[in-house]
Amino acid sequence: KAAKDEEAKTLKADLDRLRKNQTELEQLIPTSMVMRELEQPRDTFVLIRGQYDKPGDKVEADVPAALPRLPEGTPRNRLGLARWLTHPSHPLTSRVTVNRYWQSYFGTGLVKTSEDFGSQGALPTHPELLDWLAAEFMASESAATTWDIKHLQRLLVTSAAYRQASRATPSLIARDPENRLLARGPRHRLPAEGIRDLALSVSGLLQHKIGGPSVSPYQPPGLWEELMARADGKNWTAQEYSQSHGADLYRRTMYTFWKRTCPPAQLATFDAPDRETCTVRRARTNTPLQALVLMNDPTYVEASRKLAERILLEGGVTTEERITFAFRLTTARKPTLRELAVLRRVFEQQLSRFQDEPA
Repeated sequence: KAAKDEEAKTLKADLDRLRKNQTELEQLIPTSMVMRELEQPRDTFVLIRGQYDKPGDKVEADVPAALPRLPEGTPRNRLGLARWLTHPSHPLTSRVTVNRYWQSYFGTGLVKTSEDFGSQGALPTHPELLDWLAAEFMASESAATTWDIKHLQRLLVTSAAYRQASRATPSLIARDPENRLLARGPRHRLPAEGIRDLALSVSGLLQHKIGGPSVSPYQPPGLWEELMARADGKNWTAQEYSQSHGADLYRRTMYTFWKRTCPPAQLATFDAPDRETCTVRRARTNTPLQALVLMNDPTYVEASRKLAERILLEGGVTTEERITFAFRLTTARKPTLRELAVLRRVFEQQLSRFQDEPA
């Protein structure tokens, strides 16, 4: 009997070990939620005054009457809806997409109300241009495929409208303060994610790895912990902030872990939406706190140090060469003689200060 007990213990230990190995292996496999249509869809009714116990007329899956009908033979499910949205006869999908990309480059869309193309939205300032871009986006002879986003981006950034100088004269500002007539190039601040990514990119710190889990870059201590609702919150997911290290600190901002009840402070300071609702058009503010973030946040301090190293190693020998190198990295153009003189003067002042006060 003792021998059988020992054998049973050994077998149970082996079984537990194998089950643990199986669980660990399964956790390594990425999973995704998959939805499937019911073989027999449930009956759906209009609810009178929204009350669930007062069904009204029976309704079926369909598209708005003001828009084109579903293509012939298209199933009335999510697949059919996707085909309808991307059908060449559909008037909205391509226009809305093109308008949002235009907004990202020019600050304002051809339709200013990019979140509303309905009867309450603004009319396009250049309707023929919007139509042409939408048609070009859906099916261009020069694009690699239909709905080619890279082709659209290249088209916008190489356009004469985008490549204009952003300098504004008093007469232009008086006649067209919002630049809706596109008489000058775009002049607006990058979104929160772009500001951080640009700082990391010009310094050489940005990690270009694609994909993978979210990361937790620098963040002021105690934010998550301040919002813990329970004394035992540390036993639950995402209650205490665990900062990433190494290369994960410098991944693109799109990989930053986002806690909806406590958005990343650095991004919130630069008007990133809190993701409580879908936001198509962001507000832009200018606050002293934004300047403090750029001057003191560890991400920007480290980026400035690495940029300085890069200037010394790659920027040339003379002060003018190094200033020009840094200016081109950060602004994508060469400095004017006046700008060069100002930056040279600032450099000499700072150099003198550090030589006089080494501590």
